[in-house]
Amino acid sequence: MPTHASSPSRTRPAHTRPRAHHVSPLTGPVPILVAAALWGTTGTASSLAPAGAPAAAVGSAGLALGGLLLFLSTRGAHSLPRRCTRGERWLLLLGAVTVAGYPVSFYPAVTRSGVAVTTVIALGSAPVFAGVLAWLTRQGRPTARWTYATLAAVLGCAVLVLAPALADGASAVDLIGVALAALAGLSYAGYSLIAGKLIARGHHSGAVMGAMFGAAALLVLPVLWYGDGQWLFTLRGAAVAAHLAVVTTFLAYRLFGYGLRHTTAQVATTLTLAEPAVAAVLGVAVLGERLPALSWGGLLVLGVGLAFLTPSAGDRRRGH
Repeated sequence: MPTHASSPSRTRPAHTRPRAHHVSPLTGPVPILVAAALWGTTGTASSLAPAGAPAAAVGSAGLALGGLLLFLSTRGAHSLPRRCTRGERWLLLLGAVTVAGYPVSFYPAVTRSGVAVTTVIALGSAPVFAGVLAWLTRQGRPTARWTYATLAAVLGCAVLVLAPALADGASAVDLIGVALAALAGLSYAGYSLIAGKLIARGHHSGAVMGAMFGAAALLVLPVLWYGDGQWLFTLRGAAVAAHLAVVTTFLAYRLFGYGLRHTTAQVATTLTLAEPAVAAVLGVAVLGERLPALSWGGLLVLGVGLAFLTPSAGDRRRGH
């Protein structure tokens, strides 16, 4: 019997020794932050839609066109269900439902509660939902670093977005609007976790996002069919729909899926709190909006939270 059995690291073959898997920020958090920046253009683009265009229809048009584009242009997306186990196929279906649930809950919430309140509730609740759902499904317990960074980012996001509304005088809270915004946050957290789980099981990130968004595109078509779609046939309406489809859906979710190869859904949903920061800056630069000093302070706190989280955003997951 070997006398050095108590020192297995000296006798274990090199290829079997556990190694710390360091992931570069360029393969994890950076693609997600770029995706968030692209999502940040949604509000500015939607504001340019023709007058009278229903908010839910505008969001659904972007998902329907962009989702189909993702599905048709991604190799392996159409065959992914056949390569999945029965349980994974149910996950794909649930993922498609949660993807479709975001625009049909977020945009109606905007009409009831306004952009500021809806953005804070939806995006601020998403990391919390992601952390809780990941813990309940045993996908990982939130770390202290994630908790502190998320608290700072959510606080900064809330101050950034709500300060202008508070300066103008707070209005009555619409409970249905708040519930719809929270449902949007839950939907976002849900499909982020599902996509991350399927990618972690070895499925290609592009195929996962293509399959989920392709199915979601079909689910939101009734919103377009039963609404007034005349705005889509105007030059401005077509341009807005094309931007939402190509930039904020097709390109953004390709990057988001790529980032999920090396980043947990909990971290990813926190990183995408960069979206309202980009939207606020675009509002100032493009739409001529003004932000009070308190909003700029919130932007600084949000940036600190994201910067604190980014160096550790890569997890031990290996992507494909």
